Amino acid sequence: MRIVVAMSGGVDSSVAAALLAEQGHEVIGVSMQLYDQTDGNRTFGSCCTLDDLHDARRVAAALDIPHYILNFERQFDEQVVSNFVHEYASGRTPLPCAHCNSDLKFSTLLERACGFGADRVATGHYARVDYDAATGRYVLRRGVDATKDQSYFLFSLTQEQLARAVFPVGDRPKEAVRDYARRRKLPVADKPDSQEICFIPDHDYAKFVTAHLPPAAGAPGRIVDEGGRVLGRHDGVHRFTVGQRKGLGLSGSSGTGGAPVYVLALDAADQRVVVGPKSSLERTTLTASAVNWMRREPADPLRVTAQIRHRHVPASATVRSIEPRRASLIFDAPQIAVTPGQAVVFYQDDVVVGGGWID
Repeated sequence: MRIVVAMSGGVDSSVAAALLAEQGHEVIGVSMQLYDQTDGNRTFGSCCTLDDLHDARRVAAALDIPHYILNFERQFDEQVVSNFVHEYASGRTPLPCAHCNSDLKFSTLLERACGFGADRVATGHYARVDYDAATGRYVLRRGVDATKDQSYFLFSLTQEQLARAVFPVGDRPKEAVRDYARRRKLPVADKPDSQEICFIPDHDYAKFVTAHLPPAAGAPGRIVDEGGRVLGRHDGVHRFTVGQRKGLGLSGSSGTGGAPVYVLALDAADQRVVVGPKSSLERTTLTASAVNWMRREPADPLRVTAQIRHRHVPASATVRSIEPRRASLIFDAPQIAVTPGQAVVFYQDDVVVGGGWID
């Protein structure tokens, strides 16, 4: 089978390519150029740099497979970066990795794969795909390594995309992946994992968003308590996220009594940041939009475990479809910092039932 492998220059995608080649597939390595690097500037992000593209090419050469670099600068800016900036300006906290995976890596790469005459697209994600003959649908499962599972970021993949998706490393622990890379003498075997948003240098998302905001956005405003009492001022709601404690610029003299306060809500229309005690962050309900049901849309309430962040411990809940592509969810116990703009993903055991964007 001819398979296009998205090669980022990291160990996971490199091992994915190596495993498929070892299994006898015709592997074509593809790397994505996501931003302009013609001047040698590498400060835009921490992955998909010139060094990463070079590493991907070195791995392809070691595996003796063809390797191509595709220019996705326009798509990346339109589908990932612009969404990231718009969400923060709207008082929401975006999840760029999920948009990049579904809107760019799979959607766009599948289109390009057709040009190579390829049947499948593979990535180095820690997830698994099965086919359920009983329902006639493809099933997305967690990766076997719970500490590296990335199914949360893939909740929006369609049945068509799942049908052509391959995750070669999803059935093994991360250390086994590195061991395999060392045995195969891949040049990236000990390369560190990227731990940050790939296009944000130095983790300073506020500076990045500020630089990309239109002139009318990012206006200063008020920090208020739950009763509307003004406690301080801020330089734009895009600098905050629900659950944030540090960097609020408040003290006991601001009327907090010295007690720690957290961001409870963001009102972009009035440029208000609402703060309060940690207990006020607790919520038992949420609604989600743009819901993608990987299994068929449930006619009745469904018992699930739900994640509201990538590192959030799955919590027992009941989800129901309330209208096309929208759902409501009730947790059995209160959860901290349910954040608009983040994803909520529904699971039954290790199977992704569906997911959507928190309202």
